[in-house]
Amino acid sequence: MRKILLMLSLPILLFACKSTAPAPGLSPKLDRHAQVALKGNWQITNVLFPGSDYIKVNTFQIADSKCFIGSTWTFISNNNKGSMSLNQADCTSFSSPIVWSINKEGMFGLKIVEPGVKSKKVLGGFLLKVANQTKTAFQLIDVINVGGQNKEVVYQFEKIN
Repeated sequence: MRKILLMLSLPILLFACKSTAPAPGLSPKLDRHAQVALKGNWQITNVLFPGSDYIKVNTFQIADSKCFIGSTWTFISNNNKGSMSLNQADCTSFSSPIVWSINKEGMFGLKIVEPGVKSKKVLGGFLLKVANQTKTAFQLIDVINVGGQNKEVVYQFEKIN
């Protein structure tokens, strides 16, 4: 009888164990050097993508991409928190805490957190590529689908202090 119970419980144990392997091609290891380089206050100075005169991009499901020009971002590297604020005159104002990180593959993970909500309760987020990072500037690149083709949306950040 014990052998039967053991044989029946073994498949249950095998299916109940969660794999600790990361998603293919995406390292969970953080790039601390790249993260520390983002510490401080930044502003998006430009948003570029092919067809920007004809296509409207709803960035981070918040507002039109052009509304992000002039937005201010704060990155705190020791706890991967920060904030973002849209303040363009012709756009809806928006401000929110954020949680972010950069992995070893140069991918920037972003969670926009509603005030009063713990970040671990936020299930969705965004994954963008970090490019051209210097002490005073960097780019975040998002890939969107336009008419069945992938297009890059480039957010240009400049350090403000």
